[in-house]
This record gives sequence, structure tokens and C-alpha cells, in this order.
Amino acid sequence: MKKFFFLIVTYLLISVNLNAETIKVDYRVSFGIVGEIGVAHAKLTKENNKYEIDIKLRATGVTKLLSGDRREEHISRGYIKNGILISNFYHIKKTHGSKKRDTIYKIDHNRKRVVKIDKKWKDGKLYKEREKILPYYSSDDLLTLYFNLDKYIKNKSLSRDYKFRAVGAEKQKGFVDIHIPNKSELEEYKDLLGDDKDCWYAKAVVYQKIFSSDKGELLLAIGKDGITKKAVLKDLLLFGDVRAYRIKN
Repeated sequence: MKKFFFLIVTYLLISVNLNAETIKVDYRVSFGIVGEIGVAHAKLTKENNKYEIDIKLRATGVTKLLSGDRREEHISRGYIKNGILISNFYHIKKTHGSKKRDTIYKIDHNRKRVVKIDKKWKDGKLYKEREKILPYYSSDDLLTLYFNLDKYIKNKSLSRDYKFRAVGAEKQKGFVDIHIPNKSELEEYKDLLGDDKDCWYAKAVVYQKIFSSDKGELLLAIGKDGITKKAVLKDLLLFGDVRAYRIKN
């Protein structure tokens, strides 16, 4: 459970899409009979033509105990062009117990390349550092992609499959799949997420070995304001569904 919690909550939160100058959104994540397993806080700040996204994740309850009080923070910085967020920098910070890991992506739009820097510490000492150029380029990272979805997908009622590229999705070879459900599929979405006339529905495919198959299905109910109201990660191996819901905005 400690290994997949942060992966799950990251994918739940990166679907948040905020449009004001500064907005904060909080989520709680629950897991079957275990109950609450974590909380997350998302913040988007815009100033002139620049933006910063900051998402903080932390385990609670038994998950906090099992994970060694594991925490994550995802930061994206860049600029805004024609209403689209363009990433220059994506930083992932992870800590649990005496271990710390930083992953930094620097996006060079002129040369159309991405440099990844990975650093690991234990007991305050840096013991591993490596740098490499990714085999793909994108102007989106995992955070900006989901913040930009509202503009990328014009007709949200038309069933269609989309394939996007995002920095930070190496396990998926840089690709992120998004599916807009058809009428027959929509019943399942509404059954799991609620029938909300103010929402549009989508599915993000998450490729990870921890799931019951080679991909996990993350169902999303996204409000007209662009903010995800509810999300369900379906059918984890042996564990059932994980659910997230917005508690404050």
C-alpha cells in the first residue's frame, strides 16, 4: 500500500485544472475499508505571463506509519502563451525516513530537448547523481498537461481517444492516453463518480506494474470550472478502488 499511494494521489491531483490568479484545492483519498490514506494540496499561481503549480502530498493514518511518513512535492514552472501553460521546469521531491530523492526536468524549447537530473540522499549524504537527455520532447510536463486538458479537448461530450506527450511520463514512453466515454460507457462513470450535470467525464490510462493489469484506469468527474470534483482509480490488484474527493477550494 505504501508504494502505490503516492503514485495514485499524484495522478488524481494532476487532473486538477485551475484558471484564476491563485487557487488552492485540497483533496482526501480513501481506500476501501482502510478509510483515509492521504491528503493532498494543489496550488496554481499566475503572475503576468508566468505560472507556478505546487502540489504537496502526504500519507495519513496507517499509510503514514507504513511509509515512514513519506511525502512528495511536485513543482512546475514556466510561462503562459495563448492561455496554455508551457513548462520550462518540473521538479519532483520525495522523502521518507532518512531517504530523499530529487528529480529535475529542464525543458529547452529552442533545442527541443529535455534534460533529466536525478539525485538521491541517505542520512543527509548524496550517494547517487546522474544526468541524461530524454529520448522525447514536449512543451507539457505531467502537471501542465492536465491543467491544459480543458483547452486541448474542445468537445467534451464527443467520445474520442487522445494521446498526449508529457515530460515525466518515461514509464509510458512519454505518452498519456485520455478517453472521453460514449453514451453506454457514461453510465459506469456516473455510477462511480455521481451524476453531476455540472461535470464532464474522462478516463486517464496509468501504466504501472502495481495495477491488476498493465494499465490502471483513472475515472474523472471534472467540473465546469475545470476542477476535478471526484476521481476513482479502478480495481487495484487485491485491493479494489481508490477514491479521491475535493474537500475545499
